[in-house]
Amino acid sequence: MAAHECNYYHRLDDAAVECLLCPHHCHIANGRTGRCRSRRNNDSTLLSEVYGRPCAIAIDPVEKKPLYHFHPGTTCLSIACTGCNFHCLNCQNHDISQAAPNEVRHYRLTPEEVVDLCIEHHCPGIAYTYTEPLTWIEYMADTARRAHEKGLWNILVTAGYVCSEPLADLLPLIDAANIDLKSFSDDIYRQVSGGKLSVVLDTILAMRDAGIWVEVTNLIIPGVNDDMGMIRQMCQWLVSHHLDNAPLHFSRFFPQYRMSHLPPTPVKTLHEAREVALEEGMKHVYLGNVF
Repeated sequence: MAAHECNYYHRLDDAAVECLLCPHHCHIANGRTGRCRSRRNNDSTLLSEVYGRPCAIAIDPVEKKPLYHFHPGTTCLSIACTGCNFHCLNCQNHDISQAAPNEVRHYRLTPEEVVDLCIEHHCPGIAYTYTEPLTWIEYMADTARRAHEKGLWNILVTAGYVCSEPLADLLPLIDAANIDLKSFSDDIYRQVSGGKLSVVLDTILAMRDAGIWVEVTNLIIPGVNDDMGMIRQMCQWLVSHHLDNAPLHFSRFFPQYRMSHLPPTPVKTLHEAREVALEEGMKHVYLGNVF
């Protein structure tokens, strides 16, 4: 399957291109890729090297995304391609999210074949997950469009770091999303993930306004984002923006990737965070990775 031309870029001088998919706005020299490693400049044409090349396919319960209030008890066909526009020091899927396409074994599946596979396995929907689906937005959008045509729903599991135009184009194709809200500190976002908090908050609000079912996950890392005052501010923001009914998942950290030196999150910390969220008016608060 040939590489697929990307949307959302423009050409610069000296055969370089500027990717307009996410706020990094990578300036990519000829023959090089952007931060996500999956979008390559080939003679002033930006190509997705993962279109039709998923590296992971599985059937999951929808609760694993996690989505607890969207068709609970059903399954979804989960797919992922390599790539992420964050470089989270704690990434649990770094072997595929922080890898180049040629470093990972992959399948070859057109959007139509993904939809057919979903139907074959009697899954009512497809989840775009495990890595950062926004970095392979062209493949996701083409698959999601065909899924809707067949009466299937689409789930997006994302860190939400994307520009407004591509997000607006994608929203009509998405039925439910879980957004990984990594902290409520711009400094922590920059240090741990390499991004800006405000962009993620804008994504959450855009999804809310589009009528997408939204759930939020906050992975609590000891000594990094476990300050209860900051968690309180996050919950206050969610409530003040009419997201008090959105399920909030506090997830337990285990040593991973470049944070293998840290201890697992004490379960007590998650219970404290849940109490804070309930005090601030969040109606549905769950704890993940506890058992």
